[in-house]
Amino acid sequence: MSEDPAAGARMDFSQDMSYGDYLRLGSVLDAQHPMSEAHDEMLFIVQHQTSELWMRLAIHELQAARTSLENGELRPAFKMLSRVARIFEQLNNAWDVLRTMTPSEYTAFRPSLGKSSGFQSHQYRLIEFLLGNRNLRLMELHRHNPPALAALEAEIARPSLYQVALSLLSDRLGEDDLSGAPGTAPRTADDAVQNQWKQVYEDPATHWEIYELAEKLVDLEDYFRRWRFNHVTTVERVIGFKRGTGGTSGVGYLRRMLEVELFPELWNVRGAL
Repeated sequence: MSEDPAAGARMDFSQDMSYGDYLRLGSVLDAQHPMSEAHDEMLFIVQHQTSELWMRLAIHELQAARTSLENGELRPAFKMLSRVARIFEQLNNAWDVLRTMTPSEYTAFRPSLGKSSGFQSHQYRLIEFLLGNRNLRLMELHRHNPPALAALEAEIARPSLYQVALSLLSDRLGEDDLSGAPGTAPRTADDAVQNQWKQVYEDPATHWEIYELAEKLVDLEDYFRRWRFNHVTTVERVIGFKRGTGGTSGVGYLRRMLEVELFPELWNVRGAL
């Protein structure tokens, strides 16, 4: 007779912390409350809740990466930035599950959403602010949620991750700091910044750490762009060109977001080499 595979495993957790206790699964698994009888509403809820959990981890990693860069500790930051890129790969894969839902199935519960929309995600907005795409007007969406608003206000008072990277770049080159003061406007390409990156890409061996940082940032934005693109195609596949539940133009708005570059000089420098 083969040995019981569960032999030796603890069975009584009346006095000890269990797996479910540690993860607080009671709260997590009790957070799905469909508002209709439609079968596919559960998919929609789980998709977005898990996406918010992954974004929470992305924020945790991006904030820590920025602190590491501010302290001149580039190698730990590299690990964190690589992890964020993989997080967005995971978020990308989630669209494949949501795309199994047809327009007819979504229509069955869409009225239950009211005016709610992923456009209102304060965590997504915080990620954009962390990366440098800061639109102060959109903070109005979060005035009803004081903790979320406070987090966004605290973020715009600090330099973005890319601004910290630019400060490091100029410091390593011994040139003027072109990072600029913390602000609220989306970043536009700067020829002087591009020329600094050009020096790094023309001589990677001399500037290896900054060169590696540049590629980590490009890798992160690459996955972020893919996530945005898959978002657009998923929405178009499910609702076509209907207006979004939150009032945006839906696919039209999401397509405009595809044009936003977080680290424009790092993309433009490729054509200048």
